[in-house]
Amino acid sequence: MTVTDDARPTRPSYLLDQLEWLESEAIHIIREVQAEFERPALLFSGGKDSVVMLHLATKAFWPGPVPFPVLHVDTGHNFPEVLAFRDATVERLGLRLVVASVQDYIDDGRLRERADGTRNPLQTQPLLDAIGEHRFDAVFGGGRRDEEKARAKERVFSLRDEFGQWDPRNQRPELWNLYNGRHRPGEHVRVFPLSNWTELDVWQYIRREDIALPSLYYAHERDVFERDGMLLAVGEHAVPRESEPVSTQLVRYRTVGDMSCTGAVRSDAADVEAVITEVAATRVTERGATRADDRISEAAMEDRKKEGYF
Repeated sequence: MTVTDDARPTRPSYLLDQLEWLESEAIHIIREVQAEFERPALLFSGGKDSVVMLHLATKAFWPGPVPFPVLHVDTGHNFPEVLAFRDATVERLGLRLVVASVQDYIDDGRLRERADGTRNPLQTQPLLDAIGEHRFDAVFGGGRRDEEKARAKERVFSLRDEFGQWDPRNQRPELWNLYNGRHRPGEHVRVFPLSNWTELDVWQYIRREDIALPSLYYAHERDVFERDGMLLAVGEHAVPRESEPVSTQLVRYRTVGDMSCTGAVRSDAADVEAVITEVAATRVTERGATRADDRISEAAMEDRKKEGYF
């Protein structure tokens, strides 16, 4: 009970704002997984969603350490800034990092390079093998329902069969925030604590919590060329053709992934406030705007998810 200036007693407010509610829900999910499963792991690429998810995990178990390892499927075409950020974060928090390398699979013949050069679709087999090798029974992913229509179909707890495959027609109800993690030997569950977040929620939470991100999320000058309506960074894994002129532009990235298929956007948003203003005005999701691997077909993401993708 509190007292106002005019001496009338008032009750304190226990209502949560939007970000507090989302944070509370995500922390509840993370703690539920740790309590219910034997060997969880958290997918951590150094991208903004996985950074936020790891931040939530540190809050969920503070002052203790994060009790599960982080898993990264490295395509071999990742942005150097993101890999450096990943390694620095792992060292700072004292985490155990498990890396599944697409390059290793190409080198020994288990996978072949794609004709289009992108390696994002090649991540599925290394991911499934890492889950099997380490016997992970729950894997946290940073997918959000606003990103893409296949991800909008996901439950928070998403069962994968003994082959790591996803059946969108065979999902469990999640009424009253009750999550069913039961699974048979060989199966595992993908868990999405950020399911109800939007891109704008993520950025507003980054501002509120003062969360550090890789520098390429903010405006910077970079040599780029345009291909299929996207700005790709010039580099070893994205080489312009003769008909694709190179220019130095002020750009930033809304999402990070394989350099050969992740596009930049023209932007002068050099800090969190400017990014929030920019995201609030956009009407295209980050995957829809900047990920060439999702443009292969209308069902590209769903097809990959059925095979075991994130």
